[in-house]
Amino acid sequence: MRKREFSLLIGPSLLVMLGLLVIPLVRTIQWSFQKVEYGSPGDFIGLSNYTQALTDARFGRAVLFTMLLTVIVTATILVLGYLIATGMNGLGKLRPYILGAMLVAYVLPNIVGAVSFSWLFDQNFGGAVNYVIQAITGQNILWFTETWPNRIMVMAHTVWHLLPFSMLMILAGLQGVPKELREAATIDGASPGKTHIYVIIPTIRGILGFVCLITIMDVLRTFDNLIPLSPQADAIGNESIMLYVFDTAFRDGSAQLGLGSAINVLSILLILICLFPFIRGLLKEAKAKA
Repeated sequence: MRKREFSLLIGPSLLVMLGLLVIPLVRTIQWSFQKVEYGSPGDFIGLSNYTQALTDARFGRAVLFTMLLTVIVTATILVLGYLIATGMNGLGKLRPYILGAMLVAYVLPNIVGAVSFSWLFDQNFGGAVNYVIQAITGQNILWFTETWPNRIMVMAHTVWHLLPFSMLMILAGLQGVPKELREAATIDGASPGKTHIYVIIPTIRGILGFVCLITIMDVLRTFDNLIPLSPQADAIGNESIMLYVFDTAFRDGSAQLGLGSAINVLSILLILICLFPFIRGLLKEAKAKA
């Protein structure tokens, strides 16, 4: 392809990225060093916003909850996604119908799915899960006001929402594993478990790394589903970083937009640190294949 044709094709995408990503990022970094209210020019205050953010116990709680949510949800999705994809790979004509049913959870708007999911635990809307647990154990669990029950509910919804996409990606990777490798492992006497551990999983390592990357990105950006699932997130210690950023930057008429911008910059750095090992692994694999 000629350079002129390449420029014409990639130009619109670069303009969109410049307008929607680069300029807002530059403005966010600029505001993070200022005391600013939305709609008015800011006053430079140096690192005061960063100092206030890093010494705020609420920010620390938000980071700990977000990291805990990320680790548990990512590990659960990897294991369940692989197991379900393995089972789906052996299906015949029923596979498209089951896939379509499972993908409903992923294509639903997150806030809509979270509201519907919360009804399973809310006695005002039936509370099927709460009813079953109470019938078995005799205990009435306060899912929306107790810390760990609420965390379990949030984690369960996040897994329910993200699992279909991860399973679909892993299923695509499993279908790309050469049949000869499976047959060779069987001839060598490998059990089904060893075949998965030593043959199939190393073959789709790149797909699994990509699934980890996407899942971590999605979980670190947890925000809107906490509104119906954890209405008292700050009080019970289940506030995500993104919810904390939004509340800080836009409460009281955006009077702390500078502080919110500083927290946002710190959040971006944290996300990059979490994603760096996976991005490096994908780049190494791409170079090896090239």
